[in-house]
Amino acid sequence: MQARESVRVKMLQQESEFYVYVESHDRVAKERSMRRRRLKRLWASLHELRNRKNITRDDLLMHIGALKKEAGRDFGLVRISLPNPQEPVNEHTFHFELDRERQRRTLRREGRYLLRSNMQAASPETVWESYLLLTRIEQAFKDLKGVLSIRPIWHQLGKRIEAHIFVSFLAYCLHTTLRNLARR
Repeated sequence: MQARESVRVKMLQQESEFYVYVESHDRVAKERSMRRRRLKRLWASLHELRNRKNITRDDLLMHIGALKKEAGRDFGLVRISLPNPQEPVNEHTFHFELDRERQRRTLRREGRYLLRSNMQAASPETVWESYLLLTRIEQAFKDLKGVLSIRPIWHQLGKRIEAHIFVSFLAYCLHTTLRNLARR
């Protein structure tokens, strides 16, 4: 069944909960584009590391750790063979290749989600919309804690607590407004 123009949903009922399989064509394109960009950057960086002169194994490991953080889960799509502790770093001791089978599995999963819910009376479209709303709320809390650095502050008076919440909310509204203006 169609939840939106580019979103298909299927439902499976089981006792007190049900599962909703969601497939979004827009999300497939977005995830594929993000993965390609990260993988391309990772691949270029690995080639650059392999071609560096006089790099030690320890430096190589440090750089690979940084690349792993930057590439996220896409790092797992590349098999890397590292030199042994006393070996020099060169094209014979340090090599890498794309894990084609893992890449195929990743491609099949892009833009597809399996949601579990106990909202018995809700339609699959409602569950999908609720999931999207939940992700927006989680992003808002992430922004509040990360970008805006709003952390718990232990106030002693009720007025100070209310003022802190008010200022935090205003900061979040300003942050969201500026982000939306920058997107345009």
